[in-house]
Amino acid sequence: MGETQSDQDERTAKPPGGTGKSPETARRHLGRRALLIGGAAAAVGTAVLARGELARLWWRLPGVEKPRTPGAVDFRAATWVAASSANYRRADRPDDYAIDMVVIHVTQGGYESAVKAFQSPAHQAAAHYIVRRGGAVTQMIRELDVAFHAGNRSYNERSVGIEHEGFVERASSFTDAMYTSSARLTAEICRRYGISVDREHIIGHVEVPGTDHTDPGRYWDWDRYMTLVRRAHRTQA
Repeated sequence: MGETQSDQDERTAKPPGGTGKSPETARRHLGRRALLIGGAAAAVGTAVLARGELARLWWRLPGVEKPRTPGAVDFRAATWVAASSANYRRADRPDDYAIDMVVIHVTQGGYESAVKAFQSPAHQAAAHYIVRRGGAVTQMIRELDVAFHAGNRSYNERSVGIEHEGFVERASSFTDAMYTSSARLTAEICRRYGISVDREHIIGHVEVPGTDHTDPGRYWDWDRYMTLVRRAHRTQA
């Protein structure tokens, strides 16, 4: 790499002492030197960040991207219904972004309205999965990809989002079949990526920093759910 102007200035600058210059002149030189050093440090930091981002994009080179089968699902019991590509970012997780979290959502509506929203480019949000009241699971985004579901870029990149059909203020939305099916799904995701089965890594949308959402709400039985996830996780192991 070639020498920068900052490198040249830093190398040729004279020390403030023993030059015969006034204290004021020396202070000006010292201040300029500190500014140059700070600017160089910032440039190095930017370069490091840029290299990190480029490292995450290597898989997009021709012949490198993992092959994808149309309609394939990550959870065997799921049915595939594709979300709009405007509602997620194509990626190659966990190679470019480690997955260490599952985020639990509630649709605040019926299944059909959630699917319609996730298929709309204007919606600008979607989760990887939807679990219906009867327990059926629909996958709309591959776990490889970054779904726009959490309202926080970092959490989107590191998590899998699971929607549940219903309303946060209706306890009847959360059925036995839904809890059981969702727990199996979450347990398999945790097993696949080595995620700890605890409330630090399996969280509600309301717990994502910066969000204004309240789901899954007060009627979501976390104790029951986590018991089912742990049981399913042990069975799958």
